[in-house]
Amino acid sequence: MQMMTRDVLLEMDQEEEEDDDGDIGLDNLEQTAVSNFGVLESQPDFRTPEFEEFNGKPDSLFFNDGQRRIDFVLVYEDESRKETNKKGSNEKQRRKRRAYESNLICDGLHLEATRSILDDKLVFVKVHAPWEVLCTYAELMHIKLPLKPNDLKTRSSAFDNFSWFTKVLQVDESIIKPEQEFFTAPFEKNRMNDFYIQDRDTFFNPATRSRIVYFILSRIMYQVRDNVKKFGINKLVSSGIYKAAFPLHDCNFSHKSEDLSCPSERYLLYREWAHPRSIYKKQPLDLIRKYYGEKIGIYFAWLGYYTQMLLLAAVVGVACFLYGYFNQNNCTWSKEVCHPDIGGKIIMCPQCDQHCSFWNLNITCESSKKLCIFDSFGTLVFAVFMGIWVTLFLEFWKRRQAELEYEWDTVELQQEEQPRPEYEAQCTHVVINEITQEQERVPFTTWGKCVRITLCASAVLFWILLIIASVIGIIVYRLSVFIVFSTKLPETLNGTDSIQKYLTPQTATSITASLISFVIIMILNIIYEKVAIMITNFELPRTQTDYENSLTMKMFLFQFVNYYSSCFYIAFFKGKFVGYPGDPVYWLGKYRNEECDPGGCLLELTTQLTIIMGGKAIWNNIQEVLLPWVKNLIGRCRTVSRTEKITPRWEQDYHLQLMGKLGLFYEYLEMIIQFGFVTLFVASFPLAPLLALVNNILEIRVDAWKMTTQYRRMVPEKAQDIGAWQPIMQGIAILAVVTNLTRKFRGLLLPIPQHSGLIVVSDFKNQSKGNPDPKVVIPTTCRYRDFRNPPGHEQQYKHNIYYWHVIAAKLAFIIVMEHLIYSVKFFVSYTIPDVSKNTKSKIRREKYLTQKLLRENHLKDMTKNMGVIAKRMGEVVDNNLRPKLE
Repeated sequence: MQMMTRDVLLEMDQEEEEDDDGDIGLDNLEQTAVSNFGVLESQPDFRTPEFEEFNGKPDSLFFNDGQRRIDFVLVYEDESRKETNKKGSNEKQRRKRRAYESNLICDGLHLEATRSILDDKLVFVKVHAPWEVLCTYAELMHIKLPLKPNDLKTRSSAFDNFSWFTKVLQVDESIIKPEQEFFTAPFEKNRMNDFYIQDRDTFFNPATRSRIVYFILSRIMYQVRDNVKKFGINKLVSSGIYKAAFPLHDCNFSHKSEDLSCPSERYLLYREWAHPRSIYKKQPLDLIRKYYGEKIGIYFAWLGYYTQMLLLAAVVGVACFLYGYFNQNNCTWSKEVCHPDIGGKIIMCPQCDQHCSFWNLNITCESSKKLCIFDSFGTLVFAVFMGIWVTLFLEFWKRRQAELEYEWDTVELQQEEQPRPEYEAQCTHVVINEITQEQERVPFTTWGKCVRITLCASAVLFWILLIIASVIGIIVYRLSVFIVFSTKLPETLNGTDSIQKYLTPQTATSITASLISFVIIMILNIIYEKVAIMITNFELPRTQTDYENSLTMKMFLFQFVNYYSSCFYIAFFKGKFVGYPGDPVYWLGKYRNEECDPGGCLLELTTQLTIIMGGKAIWNNIQEVLLPWVKNLIGRCRTVSRTEKITPRWEQDYHLQLMGKLGLFYEYLEMIIQFGFVTLFVASFPLAPLLALVNNILEIRVDAWKMTTQYRRMVPEKAQDIGAWQPIMQGIAILAVVTNLTRKFRGLLLPIPQHSGLIVVSDFKNQSKGNPDPKVVIPTTCRYRDFRNPPGHEQQYKHNIYYWHVIAAKLAFIIVMEHLIYSVKFFVSYTIPDVSKNTKSKIRREKYLTQKLLRENHLKDMTKNMGVIAKRMGEVVDNNLRPKLE
């Protein structure tokens, strides 16, 4: 029945009664396990002492008997072969591990151990779940399993007439065959005959088997200390008792398995999904879901749909960019700035104290032309378009998500989720359930929950304030270094007019500040990721979904402030509170507030967006692709140099990189941050959707490549939707309308050169006077970027009537446009249902047929039982009446 290596059982009998370090309960656990399974010593020994006796098949997914499938693998380092003096610690770890494995056997799992052929200190414990265990836990976990084949006809596609064209983009069905559809229901052992069981070995597919075994591994106890139970493979791995725990890939990614019964799904995914030659094809979502589980499947479905929708936004964005590019010479602003008789004769006031000189407006000719590219009528149209596009994307994704819920059978998934083992371990308080009026255990009281929430919120607020402090530091850097560039840059570039046209002090300050900001963002991200996990663990959410949603909100709130705060400062605050040259505003009484270029801060914002988006993409690819590839390459080189023997599947997978439970979380976070850049600041950078489109096309294949080739197989998990990311995107979509329209019409405050502010140089305060150049005659007046009354006016240097007219026109236009776009957004949201009529009909039809099937099977069983009972009663009556009649 249950199997384990004889050596381990014999060692358990020799276990000491007490732990030297004060741990109690280990001996009781081990003695219970051994006494319950003491007969195992008469069972055959399935352990393979030497690998040379193995069957020699590197892709074998079975125990050495060739019958029992490997559902999970545990890896540990044999303490007896370690070169260390920590004998007490090693003995303690060994006892915990033996107690854990003993309880796995008590729970019905089969174990088989073998040593590594590359490192004899490593031991691989293969885990198999027999039929009875699978059935028991499938019922406990409410796993839906097939009842009978589903013969419902699906609606024909609207693109059937274009099948000759779309066939090129589809996955080749001769290679990846479509999965058979079934009516399903939560599994029940007492109704086993109702389910479609043709072969017990294949009724539970490998992903479901691994999911069940991981559920068991996460809840098996290994120690009791101070009446607190410690359990779960995650704690054992994090404490070093086990080095790894993972399900197996079914074959090598580069070739099919030698076992003809193996479907070689990893190879098919690599060939038809991850390989560069498949970059133009649609994703095999059903096979991804089957192999990796619904959680990963829904991520790639969302990413693929988002990328498809970006195609439309990219086309419109490129068209608006080209409109601005070809009309840049017709821009009134750039014409006047570049004209020698207008911009060439306008002398602008110094932009800093003491170290800046007077300058001619026409030196900003090139930057004014670039400004007209990104600040044209086309970008206004694009801002309005993107406000509607983001609503269409979110609404149509809801419909697509509902279709996947039906196709992948996750419509009623929320009822199946179990509490996290970490939550169950802390349930020490007894309370009365308000609904059932029965006692139940919870980890803390209502007061304790409030305290935890308060502490977590305070920690998050502290880190957000830290980000704001870093942004203030960048602003101070801008104010300080602008003076240096204004003084040193003209001397350094003296005689190089072609460079001076593009590398102005403002440009140099913007680029260096953006680079420093990007570095600070990355550093804060690395630190806060660990802090956010600690905070969420302290908060102790009940289910895995609650845990991920809580972590998602914390991480996104931090990342939102971290990535976007500098962009918001440039877009909405820089240059707003500068006063005028005769009476400038100072930060902390020392630093003069920085101004935008005469044409505005748009180019600086574009520079900031480009550096952050581009740098983030490069950094993510280095972190997610290059580093795992280098680590695996080093591991393969060591493997080749140490042995030429055939390496079994479990050892090949062990040397791959660990994806981690939060690996998918970071993929979502990366894309949502990109979604924010694409929507929040698209009026300033209409090429953002194009860059995002190119990045996402590569991102899909890169993520597919690293999952199939560089990482261990993740434990398959169920998921109904994309979780908390959906409301986050909806919030970004609402905010995007405000940011784009406000940013777009901030340019209305820009006066044309002839009507810009005028000031008499003699009215300057001493500290605000520029650095007099001996070679240049100091003008009597200079201009600055603002609407103010001229000198000699009774309210000189106060905002004039044009300023208030522009403010009123701007506010009126923004309010009208915002309300118009919001009205269209809400109308579109209302008219497009979240679930299509066809999908609703399918769900209702399948639910009806499933209930009908179960009811018919139940009636058949009742009729059969009634017949048996009637027959037996007839026999009893006949036996009782026959003697009387005789």
